[in-house]
Amino acid sequence: MKPGTRLTLDDSVRRRGPLLIGGSPLRLVRLGKAGTRLLDRWLAGEPLGDGPSEERLARRLLDAGLVHPSPPPLLTAADVTVVVPVKDNPGGVKRVLSATTEVAERIVVDDGSREPLPGANVRHERPGGPAAARNAGWRLAGTELVAFLDSDTEPEPGWLDALLPQFSDPTVLAVAPRIRSVPGDDVLARYEADRSSLDLGARPAPVRPMSRVSYVPSAALVVRRSALSAVDGFDTGLRFGEDVDLVWRLLELGAVRYEPTAVVTHEPRAALRPWLRQRFEYGTSAAPLSRRHPGKLSPARLSAWSAAAWALLALGRPWLALALAAGSTALLPRRLRGRGVPVPESLRLAALGHLGAGRLLAEATRRAWWPAALLTARGRRVLLAALVPCAAEALGHSPAWLALRIADDLAYGAGVWTGSLRERTPAALLPAFTEGALR
Repeated sequence: MKPGTRLTLDDSVRRRGPLLIGGSPLRLVRLGKAGTRLLDRWLAGEPLGDGPSEERLARRLLDAGLVHPSPPPLLTAADVTVVVPVKDNPGGVKRVLSATTEVAERIVVDDGSREPLPGANVRHERPGGPAAARNAGWRLAGTELVAFLDSDTEPEPGWLDALLPQFSDPTVLAVAPRIRSVPGDDVLARYEADRSSLDLGARPAPVRPMSRVSYVPSAALVVRRSALSAVDGFDTGLRFGEDVDLVWRLLELGAVRYEPTAVVTHEPRAALRPWLRQRFEYGTSAAPLSRRHPGKLSPARLSAWSAAAWALLALGRPWLALALAAGSTALLPRRLRGRGVPVPESLRLAALGHLGAGRLLAEATRRAWWPAALLTARGRRVLLAALVPCAAEALGHSPAWLALRIADDLAYGAGVWTGSLRERTPAALLPAFTEGALR
């Protein structure tokens, strides 16, 4: 990590002197006296020095997702090539090119448009899909960094200013901005502004499978060209999910970060039918991704204790569910006492773990398991209960917004089942169980 980097705590972290608890997945780190002093200095605004002990501690906290870096800039827009894959959207290409005049070069790949796109650097006579178009573009780039921008996006001014400093760390292979939906007046546009599947939120994060930010979309993504070469770019065998696959292969070589202070806007689908089809198609990518990346994709990742407690509740055994949840909650303070975690904090973690598991199971029921839930009366009751969080999210919105919220998850789930049947694997439908609530 480059000296001069400033560090900030992730907003999930609870600190009790030398003890840090937070991140995703949840981590516990206990610092020594020297480490505590270093962290105090960093959080007071002092930048990272050039000593090896500082580098080791900063890397440890960064890898745990407990801190986020703000490095000094090393690369500039002159080190960036923008690649724009496009099919039948000349107006969108014009907007992207107008917003990226500061970069070294811009490469437009026409992926089989009905009318050949004037000025395109590469033209495919037949559409090969976004993976093939992006591969054709980045292989022509002559710079260290390649910025992929879809033709329905538009970067805000200064978008590279927050992304490029992250590459001062040589382990960082890719950085993604926040992708926000263009505001509109109709209910679909308002829903997308609130819950676009491309918008990963306002909090920075390391990208890791089955964490708070488990992937980043390639609709807007900056990647080292050398890293693209090392993994041979996008997998052209994937029509959907090719960006998730690329990111997970990059993670085998280094780090990928999400930096939401950089913003790129995105034009959502304008009509209901293509919007639902898009959600369905996203769902179909889950099964091929689970086959290519075993253990990295699951509709719900939770502890076996929490899963058992919620299963008992679903089976109509509330008292047994409560007893199991209470018993497992009482065990956690004994496990964590030796690591210096106070009993109230242990109980808080256990309670939040059970509640968080319930939220994950409700989401998994809507987004993956709902076709199976419809087969029995009890399953239908569980599905109705799983819709309650959607109703809570819809407070202050119209009934149409709530209908879109539910349709979003159900369409995705239909895609998951379709993809699983095509691939003949249930992996994308299976929960993943952890040993406990804390690592």
